[in-house]
Amino acid sequence: MMCSLFHPGLLLIIFGLLIPFFQGFKRTLFILSVPCISLFTIWSMSFGNDCTFQYLDYELILINLDTLSRLFSTVFVITVFTVAFFCCKQTSSTELSAAYVYAGAAVSVVLAGDMISLFVFWELMALASTLLIWSSKNEKSYKAGMRYISIHLLGGVILMCGIVGYVHETQSIAFTNIQLNSVSAWLILCGFLLNAGAPPLTAWLADAYPEASFSGMVFLSAFTTKTAVYVLFRGFPGTELLVYIGLFMIFYGIIYALLENDMRRILAYSIINQVGFMICGIGIGTEMALNGTAAHAFTHIIYKALLLMSAGSVLYMTGKRKCSELGGLIQSMPLTATCGIIGALAISSFPLTSGFISKSMITQASSDEYLLWVWILLQAASAGVFLHAGIKFPWFVFFQKDSGLRPSDPPINMQISMVFFAAICIVIGIFPNILYDLLPYDVNYQPYTMAHTVTQLQLLLFSGLAFFVMLPLMKRTLTISLDFDWFYRHLSPVLSNIIFTYIGKAQETINKASITFISNMSFYEKLQYRLSLGKGIGLVIFFFAILLFYFVVL
Repeated sequence: MMCSLFHPGLLLIIFGLLIPFFQGFKRTLFILSVPCISLFTIWSMSFGNDCTFQYLDYELILINLDTLSRLFSTVFVITVFTVAFFCCKQTSSTELSAAYVYAGAAVSVVLAGDMISLFVFWELMALASTLLIWSSKNEKSYKAGMRYISIHLLGGVILMCGIVGYVHETQSIAFTNIQLNSVSAWLILCGFLLNAGAPPLTAWLADAYPEASFSGMVFLSAFTTKTAVYVLFRGFPGTELLVYIGLFMIFYGIIYALLENDMRRILAYSIINQVGFMICGIGIGTEMALNGTAAHAFTHIIYKALLLMSAGSVLYMTGKRKCSELGGLIQSMPLTATCGIIGALAISSFPLTSGFISKSMITQASSDEYLLWVWILLQAASAGVFLHAGIKFPWFVFFQKDSGLRPSDPPINMQISMVFFAAICIVIGIFPNILYDLLPYDVNYQPYTMAHTVTQLQLLLFSGLAFFVMLPLMKRTLTISLDFDWFYRHLSPVLSNIIFTYIGKAQETINKASITFISNMSFYEKLQYRLSLGKGIGLVIFFFAILLFYFVVL
């Protein structure tokens, strides 16, 4: 085994497991020092392969550092540090421990240079994120976590089958560009897309994330979908199918967010929407588009965490998350509202914010490739984002109808964390080269042209006007939105109950008939009957195999 430096992801995992052994100020100091060490390690390493060892006939590469993996691992570790400080005063060490293992697994996926180590950390992410959801310790979070882990274990099985087939075909475990010319390659793509929140199982994200704690959802928003973006970037750049999948996710997220009443579900759907932009950029596949995808993943992690910290602060101080129960909080939570508005402007690509200098690169790439309809839809989607995340979230939570609630801003550690991320959103928006210099390809793009700035302001003004014109139609109501998860959340249990009922009745009938039949036999006939059962043992095994398969499927 060769490993000249500490592994940044394993540092988070190992030290994350030690968090429950610390309390009070020592715990705070510990959880803040670990990400700093990890970040220092990332930037101390040189590009290339490191931390390699033999497994069977294969060489596992735990660290394959280049510009792209360094960018993603850097923003992951910065997020861990900031969100850990945001929630450092909460009493649950279990949640913090799960969050660090989850983040460490995500960093390890990004750094992995082979498919075996990638898959191991991929599955560890699924387990740790489930524990993070369950850390909320209520019935809703337990059920949501069960649905979440079921979907992600399904994705893990699909990915594992794809990797096994691909390794058999290529005789290599190296994680590089994958050609979609075999069933195994398609299985790998499906496994990656499931974690990205792609159709048809998109609903897992909005179902599970909002059931985490006020801080747990902030952690969840940063890693699972962004590691999926990373592996798609690494494995399937230029795959045209991803353009259409990305466009579907963009408008799916907009529509469901506009229908939603729960502020955290609004922001969950907007995660799907924003990841759709990234997947669309990967599908376009040019250097401009891929740079835009990497930049947008970086900025999205920051401003989405800011939005969710703002929403989490409201939940923490009021105990409420429905838009119909909130309103007027700008009066007593001015700093939380200000930070939430900055995050809303950033996600809407408002000039002088980080979203403006990243998302526009993807739109420009579609224009450069003469993809007219893609460009039109991306421009329309930018207006739609402003409707649901840029206006709807801050308007219903902090403005409009006064709910009568007068909570103060959250504790100082939560305020500092929000201000820090808000400052990053503005600084990157004003000085885009800070981020552009970290991207995988040379950047020859100037976001602040007159045409682009004026066009974006026109889109935002138009969507803002449309929001207030349609405000009566967006009345806050206690409703739920049906999605594909209806099939496995409601239809499947109903069908299972019906099937089990009939199986139970059939079993009861067979038992009664058997008892009646045997009771009418003489002693010798009963003995002969029992001995004859051995002749049909193969049929019995076959019958139970069918039942076992049925139960496994359920």
